[in-house]
Amino acid sequence: MVALTERVQRRLTVEKVEIASDTTAIRCLDWDRDRFDIEFGLKNGTTYNSFIIRGEKTALVDTSHEKFRQQYMDTLTGEIDPKEIDYLIISHTEPDHSGLVKDVLALAPQAIVVGAKVAIQFLENLIHQPFERLVVKNGDKLDLGNGHVIEFVSAPNLHWPDTIFSYDSKTQVMFTCDAFGMHYCSDSTYDEDLAAVEEDYHFYYECLMAPNARSVLSAMKRMAELGEIGTVATGHGPLLRYNVVELTGRYKKWSQEQAKAETTVAVFYTSDYGFSDRLAQAIAHGITKTGVAVEMMDLKTAELQEVRELVGSAAGIVICSPPSNGAAAENAEAAINTILVAANNKQSFGLCESGGGDDASIYPLRNKFKELGLKEAFPNILIKEAPTEAIYQVCDEAGTDLGQWLSRDKAVKQMKSLDSDVDKALGRISGGLYIITAQKGEVSSAMLASWVTQASFKPLGLTIAVAKDRAIESMMHAGDKFVLNVLEEGNYQSLMKHFLKRFAPGADRFAGVKTQPATNGSPILTDALAYMECEVVSRMELSDHHIVYATVDSGRVSNPEALPAVHHRKVGNHY
Repeated sequence: MVALTERVQRRLTVEKVEIASDTTAIRCLDWDRDRFDIEFGLKNGTTYNSFIIRGEKTALVDTSHEKFRQQYMDTLTGEIDPKEIDYLIISHTEPDHSGLVKDVLALAPQAIVVGAKVAIQFLENLIHQPFERLVVKNGDKLDLGNGHVIEFVSAPNLHWPDTIFSYDSKTQVMFTCDAFGMHYCSDSTYDEDLAAVEEDYHFYYECLMAPNARSVLSAMKRMAELGEIGTVATGHGPLLRYNVVELTGRYKKWSQEQAKAETTVAVFYTSDYGFSDRLAQAIAHGITKTGVAVEMMDLKTAELQEVRELVGSAAGIVICSPPSNGAAAENAEAAINTILVAANNKQSFGLCESGGGDDASIYPLRNKFKELGLKEAFPNILIKEAPTEAIYQVCDEAGTDLGQWLSRDKAVKQMKSLDSDVDKALGRISGGLYIITAQKGEVSSAMLASWVTQASFKPLGLTIAVAKDRAIESMMHAGDKFVLNVLEEGNYQSLMKHFLKRFAPGADRFAGVKTQPATNGSPILTDALAYMECEVVSRMELSDHHIVYATVDSGRVSNPEALPAVHHRKVGNHY
């Protein structure tokens, strides 16, 4: 049985605001939340947004997280008599948006629940009580009267299989739940300050939407058939009004880049079971960091023909174990048998438990894949308790290992494609030898670096080029702290050799290395020539690297007479 971690009381408030004609937002603000699914680096909290649309009939779009039960229900009943709610539109059934559906229906039993077919099925298992329902599909419309005609857009896998968008043609408001959202909590209802939110917006996309890039493009193609969209009413963070074209355009651009990938990994999970979807998202996030595309599929609802087609086109297969009993187990078993039939010995695979307390064993499945000749990309990931930051980091790194393995031939080809003269000229740019070390909560990481340079005097600042597929990349966002360790000329070989090793997912990078804690909590390498404690201010995204700009808070030199190590190259197509 999975052990649950202790719950901590957080600062919770509720905002009610009119966002359009006859349309009210109830925004539940979770100011102090520092973790959500796989994004363990949240710095700005999050929100859970719910909406009321009043025509001749009244619709409630989504509810909220159960942690807001009393505050949300008080706000809702203060705004409207629950007996006047005609429809409850379910964008998707993830608990942070549908956690209070049962409470709402207890006060509004007459309300007709509107959702995708899969959402209605999930709700039956979630609330365990009869309710009126209306199943909708792409293009269906619901007329609330007074001009409020709601058109539904099918948007599966964004990021649950039952997701729908709802568009009010009168107000030009599109209700999108997770899509186009972000984990960002502030007093601002809207996205007036683009600079303040754009990093969180991109981070949210990378974690939850990039693994479903093709689904994003499909949903946006359907959106284009609607009228003008003036406001995107998201389920998390500020609503998009001032930068709708810019921010939705970024989704399209990012997703097109992901979809162009020549290599794809199929990631299978079971929604609403244990931590399956979150662990799968973490693995998928690690894969996409390497430029390899991901297609995610829910074993609970997967059609066998779709499973067969996906596995047939994939270079890699990842499965988070389904339950061993119940209705979901029956469909999952049929899907896994189909996967085994469609798999071939040119593919790689990885397996992960789901921590649901009734997981089907992944060991027999591992043996079957190996008998078929598939390569195991990473060791089985075992989940014996509620996943911690360290476990999610293991999943992320496992996904990166799989992606790097699958893209190894492409990487070599790109290195060889560089013009020889340009290659040699670039190789004459020398650098130093440094170890970047970071600690965030219970997760630590390190990276050997040479592309480091001072970038400013006031404040003292430096830049570091960090490859997108480096494990430490997730710990190098604005506000993160790290230590830059400078290696010593003639005394760097042992440290360089250690940190050049290929570490297994989740392995302790500092085992056998002498360290001491910095003021900012990151490890200082005792044998380094010098160190600097730094804080990330910003970073710029390039094709395969992030350029991280950080200020230097403090530093020290252990041997003033020694010189820093210098790294000379002959070619510019690798480090």
